Amino acid sequence: MPPSPIRKLVPYADKAKKEGKKIYHLNIGQPDIESPKIMLDAVKNFPLKVIEYSHSAGIESYRKKLLKYYEGYKIHLDYNDLIVTTGGSEAILIGVMSCLNPGDEIIIPEPFYANYNGFACYGGIVVKPVHSSIESGFALPPIEEFEKVITSKTKAIMVCNPSNPTGHLYSREELEELKELVLKHDLWLFSDEVYREFCYDDKEYISVLHLEGLDQHVVLLDSISKRYSACGARIGAIISKNKEVMASALKFAQARLSPPTFGQVAGEAAIDTPPEYFQKVKKEYVARRDFIVEALNKMEGVFCPNPSGAFYCIVRLPIDDSDLFCQWLLESFDYNNETIMLAPATGFYSTPGFGKNEVRIAYVLNIDDLQKAMICLDEALKVYPGRVLHHVELKIEN
Repeated sequence: MPPSPIRKLVPYADKAKKEGKKIYHLNIGQPDIESPKIMLDAVKNFPLKVIEYSHSAGIESYRKKLLKYYEGYKIHLDYNDLIVTTGGSEAILIGVMSCLNPGDEIIIPEPFYANYNGFACYGGIVVKPVHSSIESGFALPPIEEFEKVITSKTKAIMVCNPSNPTGHLYSREELEELKELVLKHDLWLFSDEVYREFCYDDKEYISVLHLEGLDQHVVLLDSISKRYSACGARIGAIISKNKEVMASALKFAQARLSPPTFGQVAGEAAIDTPPEYFQKVKKEYVARRDFIVEALNKMEGVFCPNPSGAFYCIVRLPIDDSDLFCQWLLESFDYNNETIMLAPATGFYSTPGFGKNEVRIAYVLNIDDLQKAMICLDEALKVYPGRVLHHVELKIEN
């Protein structure tokens, strides 16, 4: 199993904290936004005297109530089209293991959420990356690049929309191109859509379940973690209108018995969260994004594209090695006894050597903390021993 680029530096962070340093955590998508009161109250007021197993597919009342949530996004489902999972992570794992066998290949645009790689490894599945570039804002790579890596073992394509780690929001045109490719080669299309609440600049969220003629190929992966700032509830969902997929997924769900009861109770209550909650949260994330993108692009040698969704950005820095840099920030650097924790982007690529001068930043802290974190980063880049200087060559004509 590959190590998590998000969590592998935790021992260094723990040591720095014991030494008295203040650390700004921009390494992990753990928002500081409060979870909705309605879901917390539901857990506090849990009426039963026994915390029982639920149905392996999830509490029926919750699954049926989830249909109302998806209807709000014009995603029309039957409650048998979804299985409640232990977080979005289990949805990914059950999805790929239901549809692919050991040795099969899955194509994923990189950089991608690191655990796609981990879960593929878990199931003996081979990841075939296609590269998206920071210059394009990590737009979908040309379809020809997908065609180049398709073999007889290719069984699926995976996307995240809006994207973790890039913040890119796929357009309808990009998704329609993927649809044609999936139909042409008879592939599965996995779509991780856990950040649908966070689409910015009036850009439209398009689900793969909005694409006509693709229902039997689609496996949608979801989670309440980011939607309600409830990462610890560990509740997600795997969704497909393909009955064979769901029958196979249910066997995996039965093998792990049932998803967490308290998380489902919280999730069911959360569906009644008032719209004002999301409006306020979205406004806050837009402000954080605007601040951090501007601050980063003002730093010498730094480039950050403007993300259209989620709450992450991949940033190019003038450094030699992002793994070494992120470790150095925790081990050897502080500014006024403060430092920052970042995720090296190498862990979000499958191609060796990619992401060496990039980091992922999660703008999940309040703006006051983000301001202090950006001061730390700017000061760190000025003194980092592995800083890469860009020399401009002047052509002198005789």
